[in-house]
Amino acid sequence: MRKTAQYLAHGAILAVLLALASPTAAELEAARDLMEQNRFEEAREALLPFARSGNAEAEELIGIMYALGLGVERDDERAFEWYLRASMKGHPGAQSGLGWYYELGRGLPAPDLVRAYLWYGLSAIGGDPDALDSIEQLTPRMTAEERARAEVLIDDYRVWMYPFR
Repeated sequence: MRKTAQYLAHGAILAVLLALASPTAAELEAARDLMEQNRFEEAREALLPFARSGNAEAEELIGIMYALGLGVERDDERAFEWYLRASMKGHPGAQSGLGWYYELGRGLPAPDLVRAYLWYGLSAIGGDPDALDSIEQLTPRMTAEERARAEVLIDDYRVWMYPFR
């Protein structure tokens, strides 16, 4: 009986600590509001603790800032890395952003249409409505072999990234 009470107390403490460490929807919305008000430096400062804690939404927003030079010097390499972090957590918007970087070769040595198709495909599975348009525009520029390779990669990622889709 005493052990059960200890476990419950530890569980309650852990729940409180996790709640304090996790951004609330209101905090993320406040950072978005700062971005809409062109207060990018403040928005970035608000987002960084959450992004560094692994919040995909915050990571994607910081990626946007670096991609567009909003409050920071435009840096394609850093934008790509922030998008990559959020993409690996299944963030569809970041996955489309990553696909775009691969498609154009921004922040990379060269374009990679196979990986662009991969990330657009995963983004579509995740629910990004614009991803299918990106695939449609990309597909005519690819060979059948490149598309087949991209589909294999999508199947590899889909299993663990979107197991129920």
